[in-house]
Amino acid sequence: MKFRLSRIESLIKEEISLIFLYKLQDPDFRLITITEVKVSPDLKYAKIYISVYDKEKRKKALQKVNNIKGMIRMELASKIKSIRCIPDITFYIDETLDYVEKIDGLFRKIHEDDNKTAE
Repeated sequence: MKFRLSRIESLIKEEISLIFLYKLQDPDFRLITITEVKVSPDLKYAKIYISVYDKEKRKKALQKVNNIKGMIRMELASKIKSIRCIPDITFYIDETLDYVEKIDGLFRKIHEDDNKTAE
């Protein structure tokens, strides 16, 4: 069952990425990347994580995406025929890159402090 679930997640990720690329003409959607899709085991719900390049536009982009999620779900239903019912989708901001930047900054600071004490 896990293999099927991961296949469905990757299929949804691919199709939603294509919808963002070809169907949505809003300039706010150009720098959005679908980073991860998590589908519930009963296939009723899907959490879609997006990364927005411009940090200042994250909330606005998330709000716009959530406003048109019905249209995105309909497009998804027309593309995916291998599952009986398309899951209800909810979009979230993926903050993984922020976390990576924070950790990277801490490592840099540690190395700078080490270099200062070594001199």
